[in-house]
Amino acid sequence: MNRTEFIIVTAIILFVAFTLGWFAHWMIHRFTQVSGSDMGEIDRMAQSLHEAEETRDQAITYLQQREAEMSNQLHQTEAELRAAMDGLRDARTEAEELRTYIERMNAG
Repeated sequence: MNRTEFIIVTAIILFVAFTLGWFAHWMIHRFTQVSGSDMGEIDRMAQSLHEAEETRDQAITYLQQREAEMSNQLHQTEAELRAAMDGLRDARTEAEELRTYIERMNAG
């Protein structure tokens, strides 16, 4: 093999390698390319996800506010119940004292 044949064979090998590389690049680009409709769908999905997250955050905030209100109302109701029970206990004690006083007055 003389020098000219070696250069020609090397040029052919390099051209084939270049052609195969270019073809592989084209195939990869062709299969991984995202179409415009797919991008539109991805944008719609991203927007829907964003709206869902905002709705979730609003729901969490509402539930926390509602829980605080209900907890406050429960504490107020418990305080009113304790006051009512104390008042009832005092009224029963006073009624018992009045009964005892009346019985003593009638007996004496």
